[in-house]
Order: sequence, then structure tokens, then C-alpha cells
Amino acid sequence: MHTTVLLHEAIDALVTNPDGIYVDGTFGRGGHTRELLSRLGAGARVIGIDRDPVAVEAAKTGPDAIADPRFEIVHASFAQLPAALAERGIGKIAGLLLDLGVSSPQIDTPERGFSFRFDGPLDMRMDTTRGETAADFLARADERHIAEVIRDYGEERFAVSIAKALVAVRESGAPVRTTRELSAVVARTVKTREPNQDPATRTFQALRIFVNAELEELEQVLKSSLDLLDAGGRLCVISFHSLEDRIVKTFIARESKDEIDRRAPMAPPSSSLRLAALGRIKPGPTEVLTNGRARSAILRVAERL
Repeated sequence: MHTTVLLHEAIDALVTNPDGIYVDGTFGRGGHTRELLSRLGAGARVIGIDRDPVAVEAAKTGPDAIADPRFEIVHASFAQLPAALAERGIGKIAGLLLDLGVSSPQIDTPERGFSFRFDGPLDMRMDTTRGETAADFLARADERHIAEVIRDYGEERFAVSIAKALVAVRESGAPVRTTRELSAVVARTVKTREPNQDPATRTFQALRIFVNAELEELEQVLKSSLDLLDAGGRLCVISFHSLEDRIVKTFIARESKDEIDRRAPMAPPSSSLRLAALGRIKPGPTEVLTNGRARSAILRVAERL
């Protein structure tokens, strides 16, 4: 069951104009969107975006469907947001919400290949209509590339050993094709791990982020938000691990501080401020207790100047 993280906190921070145009860049199963619609007036508009075709279909039909004339769902990556809005004649928006990472329905569906808790094909694509699966990447990449991915996107200190083991298995004629096979290779290779964490956790995270170009697309949408947000519009981003949060934190800090010309340090700062940093919010103890996914969540909020 999917429980929306930081539901009220995110929408409280996002809404400044009840008749504005808002974008939920990570629709998922629509928890944030439903709460957002409940706060907006009749003249408002909400665009939901998701790269997962299953999520898009769920928004249109079935128990998760949203039948509200103010709402529209779009099958796209949030990195494609400028084009998606331009196609709809939208120039400026009042707010952009991003709830990063993988959703509970994706994790809990074995055939999607996101979780080591279930056996299934090693897919890991959020958009199953395009791109290379994790299994395909492991079948063709060299040892160095695999190690770089696991190290850089999983912050895994045993990345080189895991890459060697994966290549050795592949060269033996039995390449890794399922989540259970990948978990088994990592478990044999990683002998120590943090308490209460599966040895494969970091490797699965790394491959998922790489296959979906998550960090690159995050950087793209953050940059685009500067042109899309109207004055006073809000950017709200929920992240779940340090790699995501570092990108968001750095972006907001860079765009909310005066730029000083180092060649003339006594000169007044240039008027380059484009954002005002409004804060960092973490889930309260009750939410953490009732929703394990909320433990690592951080909501960062900024306002367009």
C-alpha cells in the first residue's frame, strides 16, 4: 500500500495562489495531486506528469483515477516539463512539486524488478516503453563501467568487488537476468553491511538511478523551474537519499545567494538572485513511526523571486 510522504507539509508549502497552475512532476498514485486539488479554486489547473505508463493509466481508469476537469495527466519525464507545458499553451506556473525516487506500487510489483524482496526480471525502468533494462546494461557493460555506476550512484564501497563478481558470472555463461540472481551475487561478495540493511540495497539503488538517469533529469528540471515558475511561485522537492538531496540543496543555495565577482570583491554583489530558500522540512515522529518510507525524507522549499 502506498502512503504519501509529507502530504500536508508539501501542499501547505506549495500553494500560494488558489487559482494558479500547478505541476505534480511525479504523479505516482496521485496522493499529492488529490490534496492539492482539494486546496485549489475552480479556476485552478493541475498538470500531473509521470514517466511510468502504469501510473498514467491508473490516473485515467480504476480506483486511482482522478475525474476532475481541473486535472490532466501527461506521460512524460519531468525533464520534459517545458515541452509538455508549451504544448498546452502554458508559459508560467504557480508551483512545482517533485516527490523523487521509486514509488511503493513500483517496488511491490515483482515484474518491475525494483526490489530484492521479490524475484522478477531485472528491469528497473520507470518508463517500460523505452530505454535499456538493468539486465541489459549488466550484460554489455565492462567491469570498470559497472563499478563506476555502483560506486557513484550507490555509494557502495565494495563496488569494484561486486563488478568483478558480476562480470565473472556473465563470462561463465550465466549473466544476471533476475533480481534474485543479482541479490545472490552481491550477497556472496559483500561480507559486511550496516545493521538492518540488505547487502544488495546500494547496488539496486545504483542501477535504478543509472538506468533511469534520475540525477541528470533532476538537474534538468531544477534548471527549467527557474524559467517556468512565476514570481512568488514555489518549488517543493522531496528527496529520499543523499545524492538527490545534495543536488537540490546545492541548486537552491546557488540560486538564492548573491553572486560576488571574485575579481572585484569590494564591488556590490550582482543582482542574480532567482530563488529565496524557504526551508527544510522532515517528517514528524508519528509519520516516521507509521510509514517507514518517510524515515529518510527531506522536503526543501524555495520561492521564485
